[in-house]
Amino acid sequence: MANNTKNYAMGLLRAIMYIQLISVAVIAARVLPLHPYMNGQEKPNTHIFDTSNYGILQLGNGLARTPQMGWNTWNFFGCDISEKVIKETADALVSTGLSKLGYTYVNIDDCWSEVSRDSEGQLVPDSETFPSGIKSLADYVHSKGLKIGIYSDAGAFTCQVRPGSLFHESDDAKLWASWGIDYLKYDNCFNLGIDAKKRYPPMRDAINASGHQMFYSLCEWGSSDPALWAGNVGNSWRTTDDINDTWASMTAIADINDKWASYAGPGGWNDPDMLEVGNGGMTDEEYRAHFSIWALMKSPLIIGCDVRNITAEAFAILSNEEVIAVNQDSLGIQGRKVDSYGPDGCYQVWAGPLSGQRLAVVLWNRCSKTGTVTTKWASLGLESSTSVSIRDLWKHEYVSENKVSSFSARLKPHACEMYIFTPSTLSHSAS
Repeated sequence: MANNTKNYAMGLLRAIMYIQLISVAVIAARVLPLHPYMNGQEKPNTHIFDTSNYGILQLGNGLARTPQMGWNTWNFFGCDISEKVIKETADALVSTGLSKLGYTYVNIDDCWSEVSRDSEGQLVPDSETFPSGIKSLADYVHSKGLKIGIYSDAGAFTCQVRPGSLFHESDDAKLWASWGIDYLKYDNCFNLGIDAKKRYPPMRDAINASGHQMFYSLCEWGSSDPALWAGNVGNSWRTTDDINDTWASMTAIADINDKWASYAGPGGWNDPDMLEVGNGGMTDEEYRAHFSIWALMKSPLIIGCDVRNITAEAFAILSNEEVIAVNQDSLGIQGRKVDSYGPDGCYQVWAGPLSGQRLAVVLWNRCSKTGTVTTKWASLGLESSTSVSIRDLWKHEYVSENKVSSFSARLKPHACEMYIFTPSTLSHSAS
């Protein structure tokens, strides 16, 4: 009996060891995509700028290697849109030079269609506001060297109660493909209580089956934490509710989006909603902070104002090539909040790695009074003895050539400064 028990135990032990070996082999065989930060060409400090969640089931349709840039009708026009507005905006993007800076998507939001489908179940452009049809409008936008986007909803209706695309995914994707649509913003209203993880993939599949490449932008409002699952579904995913043109909304949304930084990267981006710069609800200092933080977070840069009548101040913000370059940097790491202190943490340091071992750094005073914001090298993953040159991206000049240990800026209430730190010695902290 003892020998039988011993033999049984040895056999069980061998079986367990065999299963463990097989499990290790299977895990080793699963090779997930690596963020460019982890491919050996750059030296990561994963403790601060973690990218470990990137690459899980990436969609991989060849789009969104950098965050999308363009313009959208909703923030300024709402439902008051027409083919005239779209054409004039396309013209303005070209004439102002914004298109050359990367703002190439001209995106039509809600209210472009009739209130019901036709007798064959197809979507129909509103005959009063888009009398020439969307295909003709797309041809015009393309003739300007731009791309055109459309809007629909993963529900029975859009948010403005036009026909949604739920259960019509294949027909709608084929229709948009025939029009030459380059981009789809897909909203979340009237969703019948169906899980988002079930509603959004069918449109991805329909777009892929259409044979026409489209940027797929999920507008799920962050309701079911899409950063956790949308990487294999879309090219960007909303992490928050809609923005509005206020300081309170902008800052709250920035903080929410920051939570998901490790999931973003080339091919799939966190989306904290469109830009409000130029719409009048915030000060120029607040708009500059809005644009700086969105650029640092590798957020989509989708203009939301009337570019046909853009103010000089708004244009100066939206056309800052050095800030745009941070957003479009090939390394594709979402910057994040790395330090906060003072009353309610209103003195803040946000930072993110760039290609070439550089760092983008934003010092932000979210307090209601003027104050000095300081970053210490440890917060950035640098040894305190590392010497860095510092370029101010809003003043367009170098403000220090051999700074060590820490750096400070005196800032007005709600103001920020944005910099590029270039270490002269690439001695990164290993902690």
